[in-house]
Amino acid sequence: MERLGFIGIIIEDRQSAKAVNEILSAFGDIIRGRMGVPDHQTGDAVIGVVVKGTNEQLGAMTGRLGNLKGVQVKSALASPKNQSN
Repeated sequence: MERLGFIGIIIEDRQSAKAVNEILSAFGDIIRGRMGVPDHQTGDAVIGVVVKGTNEQLGAMTGRLGNLKGVQVKSALASPKNQSN
């Protein structure tokens, strides 16, 4: 079952930016929207990604991102439609 969600990515190690973009490209089929905001003074960046995919897809993407040096990942997913809150 697919779920709608939001993934926040903080890149503190600029050298990891290329790997982050490669992972996001690999999961492009589940990405609905993306916004990135760089901080030119510190070299950090924040990326917000709106996704729609299965738990397995979302877990695979966030797991790969979270294993990168200098990258923090947090996600929030909507409750499945067939469950009450």
